[in-house]
Amino acid sequence: MPEISRFFGIIIRMFAAEKTSHHRPHFHAYYQDDAATYSLDPIELLSGSLPTRQRRLVEAWAELHEQELLDDWKLLKSGKGAQKVEPLAR
Repeated sequence: MPEISRFFGIIIRMFAAEKTSHHRPHFHAYYQDDAATYSLDPIELLSGSLPTRQRRLVEAWAELHEQELLDDWKLLKSGKGAQKVEPLAR
């Protein structure tokens, strides 16, 4: 699953199977041993969990980059590679 961003120890990955109906647009967030899946449009937790601080960071980051994430989903669905998305800065 391609890594599209990394910040504050959080890794963001996205996978969309080419030319198949692979669920609704979403991404995966990983922090240490925790993992969560978030939908796009709207940004909401679908499954899993992250510690509260990391959950808030991921949700804020996703809100800031929602269009880029949707664009990456479309790229992956068309068989192209996803673009990196700017991480949160300190």
